[in-house]
Amino acid sequence: MLYALHEASFYASTPLRLAARAARDFWGSALNPAANSDLGRRIHAGADLFSNVTRRYGKPAWNIDTVKVGQVDVRVRPTVVWESPWARLVQFDRDMSDMRRAGKFSLDPAVLIVAPLSGHYATLLRGTVEAFLPDHAVFIVDWVNAREVSVLEGRFDFHDYIDHIRQMLGVMGPRPNVVAVCQPGPPVLAAAALMAEDNDPSRPASMTFMGSPIDARLSPTVTNNLAEEKPFAWFQSNMIYTVPAPYPGMGRRVYPGFVQLASFMSMNAEKHQDAHRRYFQDLVKGDGDSADKHLEFYDEYLSVLDLTEEFYLQTIDIVFQQHLLPKGELTHRGRLVNPEAITDIGLMTVEGENDDISGIGQTQAAHTLCSALPEAMKEDYVQPNVGHYGVFNGRRFREEIYPRVRDFIRKNDPNFQS
Repeated sequence: MLYALHEASFYASTPLRLAARAARDFWGSALNPAANSDLGRRIHAGADLFSNVTRRYGKPAWNIDTVKVGQVDVRVRPTVVWESPWARLVQFDRDMSDMRRAGKFSLDPAVLIVAPLSGHYATLLRGTVEAFLPDHAVFIVDWVNAREVSVLEGRFDFHDYIDHIRQMLGVMGPRPNVVAVCQPGPPVLAAAALMAEDNDPSRPASMTFMGSPIDARLSPTVTNNLAEEKPFAWFQSNMIYTVPAPYPGMGRRVYPGFVQLASFMSMNAEKHQDAHRRYFQDLVKGDGDSADKHLEFYDEYLSVLDLTEEFYLQTIDIVFQQHLLPKGELTHRGRLVNPEAITDIGLMTVEGENDDISGIGQTQAAHTLCSALPEAMKEDYVQPNVGHYGVFNGRRFREEIYPRVRDFIRKNDPNFQS
């Protein structure tokens, strides 16, 4: 019912949204002699803010057309190389002639970046992709919004997620590298353990976990406490809703993106209120650069997707309530997942000192689970002065975290030729 009410409220507010856009355009027009008055700028700023807060945010574009390799602008083209109803494997093809002009004559390590399936689109990792592109053949998992998938396609759960990771690594060829950002940590580690036990030729050469809840019992955050304090039935009753018409997935039971977004924003409500207040003030002052940065961030942050009921509830149960992986009790398709089977996959963990989503130690737990892995193939890094988002994006990620990850991948990738 909530989903239908959410849609109804959006369409009911359309006249107000159109009126705000008209006011914004009128008071922002250079032809309006009063546009540059204090009153005119305030009306324009208020109308613009209302329009942006109430509009529908669709899936953002990648907008990665070139990447700087040395001093050369290398053209980049995102290409779907594998897909299912639930996900697309996107490769960022770098133009080979441009790469040769940049002095790159050999293949770079292949890296699968596994984006979180937790509300936001994979484009949230745009900065992560851009950092990896100069030195790697980059692939990313681009998850599909569950409301766009017909109920005829069946279910998608935690175990289907593991299978998808295995299939995508297989598409990439022998011994690719995998980077799991946040939520994917447990299923990616499970996939790697199963592939290691099978001696799969496409098992990763290295795996890097960034801010991941491998063992959510350690340094619990507000998110972890909520998952443990509420009974499983509470999540079933309060977080799951039915997709309404006219979406292709109408009738599917989902954890809606807008519900998760509301949870995200409520955790830092004052921060978001201050950001929008500053945006209003920047518009009044005519500070277009600051206003554009605000829009760039929120265009991404407010774009959300739905998760299937079964995937969301199983993640709550397996990762945040029963902690099956770190307790050695996770089974997949009847098989016990055994991280001790990993003996030749490099392991790096990255955490943020101020991470309020995955606390210090939750990601590091992967080292304990992979007990048969030689210490020389392990590395742990805690980045000072960053929160969850800073673990995989921003200046400190580019300048301090990424170089360490790059060097670790090259050290462990048997395909890499220096």
